[in-house]
Amino acid sequence: MKLKYVLVMLLGIALVACNKEADDRPDEEKILDFLAENNLTADRHESGLYYQIQTPGTSERPELTDSVTVRYKGSLLDGHVFDQTPGSSTVTFPLRNLIPAWQIGIPLVGKGGEVTLYCPSNLGYGNRAVGTIPAGSVLVFEIDLVDFR
Repeated sequence: MKLKYVLVMLLGIALVACNKEADDRPDEEKILDFLAENNLTADRHESGLYYQIQTPGTSERPELTDSVTVRYKGSLLDGHVFDQTPGSSTVTFPLRNLIPAWQIGIPLVGKGGEVTLYCPSNLGYGNRAVGTIPAGSVLVFEIDLVDFR
């Protein structure tokens, strides 16, 4: 009986270990490793957000009180795309209603600007799972700022 209990416990531990996909590294380490593995460079904002400005756009920048019209693609570090605007379509959002990473990152460019954001989970959805985004995920957003008002 005792041997059977030990075998069941070992099997349970093995199953949990095999199913554990969680990456316990800090988000910043995950982002830095991703950038290094993909031979990318990015600037670091004091918030912990990493970003690359592909096109700066105009000199006028949106403010938190503006609505922004964007094209975007959101993905996880493993490349899984969880959301994007279809084709050349755009979508408009009040900037103040968006996740902190967007509130910080979008004003880094002006109209016509393009930026890629590498968002630690605390600037995204935190410890909440949203749709196909697991809780605690580092997010990557490619954003084209089409307009703002």
